[in-house]
This record gives sequence, structure tokens and C-alpha cells, in this order.
Amino acid sequence: MLAETHQDELDAGPRKGGPGTERLCAVTRTVKPVEDLIRFVVGPDGVVPDLKRKLPGRGLWITADRLTLKDAVTRNVFARGFKRDIRATAELIDQTELMLQRAVLDALAIAGKAGSVLTGFAKVEAAIAREPIVGLIHASDAGHDGVAKLAGALRHRPDCDRILAIKTFTTAQLDLALGRSNVVHAALLAGPANDTVLARLARLERFRSGVPGDSGGNGVRN
Repeated sequence: MLAETHQDELDAGPRKGGPGTERLCAVTRTVKPVEDLIRFVVGPDGVVPDLKRKLPGRGLWITADRLTLKDAVTRNVFARGFKRDIRATAELIDQTELMLQRAVLDALAIAGKAGSVLTGFAKVEAAIAREPIVGLIHASDAGHDGVAKLAGALRHRPDCDRILAIKTFTTAQLDLALGRSNVVHAALLAGPANDTVLARLARLERFRSGVPGDSGGNGVRN
């Protein structure tokens, strides 16, 4: 959808529902759902991502992928959009990706505290056999044999095509998020807590790949 002339490039602050469901991307000049965009505001130290869309002040919206954000930095879209002498650097791209990654791990930590994440090879294998699961997590540094064995077990489930295999995080990152040691494999039980995990993961992978719905090779359907 092309931007209409009455569409303001900036918003006036966080809003919910109604007019807040779509915004204009300052780079592509197209109107998109806010779920496909990232809001940026000017903070004390310069431009910062507002992933939760709650920070005060005027916001500038950019399509949520690395290439578009890189384009925004290169063309100095933020100075033009905010109409002030401000320049974002390439560090903003990495900062945004790290915040998106942190958001996934924070959601995983909440799901773990709610009892919606099972860890350990034996528990994961048992969950594959009898639990309603929506995802399997394998540490990015997990051994091939363990991953292959669990993938083979998963193929016996009639709903295997709907279960996501996630290989995005290291063992150290999973340990920290779940408050346990040596987390190599984990199963995500069906429920709202893990719906949030998967939604945030999809946003992270879209940012990395630039392709809506693409997993970027880290989260794949079995």
C-alpha cells in the first residue's frame, strides 16, 4: 500500500488500536502493519529502538529487517524524519538485533518459570512421545547425533510439520535464560507463554533474513 498524503511520517507517541495498527515506513514509504515495523525514538544518547512501542515522544517507523534499517542509517533518514541534527550509526543495526534476541530469551525465561519448557535429552524425548509441544530447541553448538535422534523421534508424530526446530541460541545463552546448566535440548509445551516465544523468534528471524515468514535457517519446520 502506498503512503497517502495525509499519512504523517512520525507518530505522536504510543497508541493502541484504531489508527495505531498501521504506520508509514520512513524508508520504503509504504504503509504496513506495526507488527512488520520497528519504532525508533530519540533518547539521551541518540536514536534507540522502541520494540514495545511504549517509549514517549515522537516515533519514526522502519520496516523490521536489517537491510531496510541499514538503508535508513546510510541515507540518514532519522535526521530528515525527526527534523533535527542527529545521525545514527551502523551500531544501531546490531543494537536492534541484540534487543530482538534479548526479547526472545526473556520470553523463554518467563516460559521456563511457568513450567512450559522441558530440558534435558531424556525429558525432551519423552515430551516428543506424549506431550503437546510447539517447538524443539537445540543449542547451536549441540552435537549432531542428539539433534538427529530427536528429529527422528519427532517424525513419528502426525503434527511434526507444525513443530518448529530452533537452533538460534548457544548453550550458554540457554543456560542463562532458563537458569540451568548445560541446556542443549529443550521442548516448548503448547500454551500462551511459548506462543510469545515463537512470535518473538519469528520477528528476530525476519529481521535477520528480510523475508516475511522466513526462518533465516535457524528456526525450521521439521
